[in-house]
Parts: sequence; structure tokens; C-alpha cells
Amino acid sequence: MNDPLSPQSNDSQKRLLAALALSFAATAVYTFFFAPTPPPPGSEVPDAGVVATATPDAGTTPPAVQPPEGGTGTGTTAEAPPPPTRKVELLRDESVYTFSSEGAGLTAAVLKGAKMREQQELTVAQGFQKLFGKEIPPAPQMDLARPTPGQPLPLAVSITGASPLPADLNYALDEGAPGTADGVTFTGRRGPWEVVKRIKWPQDGFELSYTLEVRNTSGQPQSGELQVHHNRAIDPNFEHAPSFFGGVGNLSRSACWVGDELQKMSPGDDAPDAEDARGQVQFFGIDQQYFLSALYPLEGPRPGSCAFEATPTLRKVTASFPISAAPGETVTLRFGGYFGPKDPDLLALVPGASLRTSAGLTDATFHPPLAETVDFGIWAVICKILLAVMKFFHGLTGNWGVAIILLTVVVKLVLLPLTYRSMVSMEEVKKLQPRMEEIRKKHADNREQQNLEIMKLYQEAKVNPLGGCLPLLIQMPVWIALFTALRNSFDIYGEPFIGPIWRDLTYKDPTYLLPLALGVSMVITQKMQPQMMDATQAKIMTWFLPIIFTLTLLQYPAGLSLYIFTNNILSIAQQYGLRKWLDRNKPEAGGGTPAVAGAGGKRK
Repeated sequence: MNDPLSPQSNDSQKRLLAALALSFAATAVYTFFFAPTPPPPGSEVPDAGVVATATPDAGTTPPAVQPPEGGTGTGTTAEAPPPPTRKVELLRDESVYTFSSEGAGLTAAVLKGAKMREQQELTVAQGFQKLFGKEIPPAPQMDLARPTPGQPLPLAVSITGASPLPADLNYALDEGAPGTADGVTFTGRRGPWEVVKRIKWPQDGFELSYTLEVRNTSGQPQSGELQVHHNRAIDPNFEHAPSFFGGVGNLSRSACWVGDELQKMSPGDDAPDAEDARGQVQFFGIDQQYFLSALYPLEGPRPGSCAFEATPTLRKVTASFPISAAPGETVTLRFGGYFGPKDPDLLALVPGASLRTSAGLTDATFHPPLAETVDFGIWAVICKILLAVMKFFHGLTGNWGVAIILLTVVVKLVLLPLTYRSMVSMEEVKKLQPRMEEIRKKHADNREQQNLEIMKLYQEAKVNPLGGCLPLLIQMPVWIALFTALRNSFDIYGEPFIGPIWRDLTYKDPTYLLPLALGVSMVITQKMQPQMMDATQAKIMTWFLPIIFTLTLLQYPAGLSLYIFTNNILSIAQQYGLRKWLDRNKPEAGGGTPAVAGAGGKRK
């Protein structure tokens, strides 16, 4: 069985965790080897109303196919000549749909708005050009139904079995009343099958209703599998696979919630097992990083199966449902569709009130678990807390970068008691350094005895040399959760910090200025901390840790670099202030904390 959590999301979290753990482990390794310690604590389209305009690909408007009243006694009725291919463009408040009569499927589902774009990858040169005010052409508008040559159109249907119906069947088009929200109707026939597709949509939102009426026009019972196709061509310029130092990746996935699990497939993944992909289908579609295009049975989960395909240039999922019709019988399948951003608040309401009203549904209708595609993984609780805090500050400031800075301040204040204890612990270890050097010289040829003596020294002084690492250990889950939130939150997607600088907090800084500033601030922070090692080891750690962090974060979201950079700046100010306070309250000055005074008393 596939893991219900997103493999791509989990892999990205693991890479970030590995990078942070590597940096922390480097410090720990030096400490363990040289000072043994107890283990640490466990293109923009105009806005318009709903207008349907059809463009025949050839000459005149074709006549609609006239369906027969019934079949002959033993076979199928004669078929009318196929109509020429036509296209119809439907303008909505949030999107533009383009349908083709060939397959009666989508050739485009373009979202409107400055934020509804592909995630653009800028070169370093373009990053600096944008920094200094040069206009860089924006990324194209997000198209959630880009057709793939040789593949059925999104929303196309086919029937397998003894009397197949092809996915590229040409349909007659009925546009309905111009300027209304009646939608469009497609009618097509092949062999014993007559298929009528009715597509409607509310005035606003990202939803539509998709009704299939499949009629057996023959005099014989017919059966097979009705296949609903959905695929999207992928432009490799806007999607890339993850790598450790090359970025977290943003590959979209073919997805289907079947049974109790969300099955997914990205390029390089094995397709889900056939048994795992069969059961009650709740929804299916293409799950992108910040956008989703999905269909779901309106009346609730329907028995069926899903087939997946994922290549560097294609994501495809085909949902199959058993169908059986007596002579003259019409089988109706009703689907809802969502083509829009992965906003949890919107996804949780699908189908929305407007669609429920237009489709004649009640408030108790089936709500597919589309919100589960916003995958925070094991960090969901922390992610939601961080997002709630950032949304609060964004409501006050109107800037997500400022919201991240204020979040950093809040976390820093919450951790202030631990930071104080950490500095006290580091100061105590620093005072033990001369005695530790004596032990190392005395037992230079007996490493085991050296370790025992140093451990005994720690116990006598009642200090933990790794106590200084406790704030870092606590911050690591916050960093990983913030990273996960940035990679999944449509609220922050495409949001800038300051003008042209860091134009998208969920994407890397193309100028690399922010991660480099982070590295410099980390060097300063390391230099300000009490050194618990000899000069050579301390010098290595002062430079090694920042270099690893900087190299890792070069390709990671700018929002994460902004958080860590702000945290370092606050740490520098905090260390300076706490050190001044500790100096004024030394035991020899008549003050001090119990920890300092107690440890000092033991050494007298």
C-alpha cells in the first residue's frame, strides 16, 4: 500500500531535516570526541461574465445530431455524418475554459489573476535585473488542462468492452443561451452508444458540474467500463525534480483517492498496485504544488479504479467505472469538478453553495477530501500553528515577509527562558575549559580514562555541555514545519517581501543575497558564543556550520532564509544583552543566578 502522505513532500522534508541534522551533528561530533557528554534531551486575460462563443474549425455551423427514438430489433441505428470540429471559449470571473467538440474535452482551463501563474525560475542575472527595477516577463497563467498530443483531452470519455466508444469521438455542440450560465451540451454517437455531456458552472468560484448521460440505443444489453480521462502536458521549464543542493522540487502528480488512501504518481515513481487503485473512487485528477484539477462523483464515492501515468512531460489519470445498460436505457453519472488553487478553506467546502444550488444538491451532500492534497505530513500541527500566527500578522501588516519576521520574534520570545539557560550552561562549560585541558594532557595516551574524568568533571559542576544546543534542537522542528508550510500554502505562494526583492517567499532567492546574509550572520553568532573546544576545533566549527547551512539554503524558499536570518540577528542581540546581564551578576560581584553561583561554589 502506498503511504498516504506525499512522497515528494516527505522527501523534501527529509532532505531539509538531513541538512539541519548534519549541521547539528557536526557540532555534536566534535563535542563527543573532545568533550564527552551525556546525551541531549529526548498571460493575463480580461475579466468577464459567463459568455459562450463557438468557433467552427471549418466553414459553417454543423447541424446537431438527431438522436433516434429507439434502436432496431437486433442492432444499432444508422449514424449521421460526424460534425466538423468546433471550439468554444467560456469566460468566467476566475478562469477561461476552452472546449473542443473532438472528444468534448477541455483544451485549456486558464486561471485569471496575477497570483494564478506558473512558478517562474529566474537566473541569477534575471534576479539582479529585477532587483534593480528591470521588468522581467512574468510566468504564463496557470493552465490546468493543457492537452497532450496523442492523449485524450481532459474530461474526454471512452467506453471499453464489446462495443467500444473512442475518446476522440466528435460531438455536436449546443451552446445554450448566449450570455447565460446554462453551460454547454455535447452530444455524440458511436455504435450502440449515445453520450450526452452537460457542463455547467456557477458565476464565480473554481467549480463546475459535469453530467454524463450514456444511452444504449441498440436492441441488445450493453456493458463495459466508462473511462473518464484527465491529463495535463507539463512544461519542464516550470517543474523540476528535487535534489539536495538543487532545490526542493515542484513536480505535480497524477492522483486518485480510491478506497481509504490517496494514491499518487510522479515521474520516476512506480505506479500504484492494481489492487490499491481499485475501490470506492472519491476523486481523481492532477495534484500540483499549489493548484489542483480534480473530478469527483457528486453523489458520493463510486466503485471503480484508477490508472496512472507520469513522465517528464505528462501527468495522466484515468478513472474507470463499470457501466451496464438495457436496450433503450440511459445511465447517468454526475461529477463535480474543481480547477483552482489549493486553498484549504476553498477545498473543504467543495462542492460549494453555488454549485450545490445549481446542481440541486443539499447541504448534506458528499464533500470529497480534496483538502487532503494540501499535505503537511507529520508536521501538520506545527504548520497550522505557524500559518495561523502568520495569517494574524499578515492581517495587521499586509506583508507576508513582515509576518515571517514577526513570527520569528514570537518564537524567540517563547524560547527566551531556554536561551538563557543555554547561555548559562555554555558559560559554565567555558569556565571548565582549563581543567578539561589538564585532564586531556594528563591522560593523553588513555582516551577512555580521559573521557571518564571529563564526564566526572561535568557531573561535579552539574552542567550539561550540550545544554547550549537545546534551543537549536527546538528550532529545528520549527524550521522544517515553516519550510513545509511555505511549500504547501497558497496564501504565501507568489507573495513578495520588499518590492522586487524576494518576489516570491515560497521560491528561492534568485540573487542568493538572503542566504549569503544568513551565512554571515551565522558566523557572527558562532563567534559570539562561548567556545567549548580548543582554538582549532572552534575555528572549524565557526566556519563549517555556516557554510553547510548556506549551501543547503541557496535553493530553498526565501521565506525560510528570511526566518533563519532574522533569528540569527535576534540571537546576536540576545547574546549581547544576556552576556551583559550575566557579567553584571557574576558571583564575585555579589549576584548571579543559582546555576552560576552553585557551580562557582563547587570550584572554590
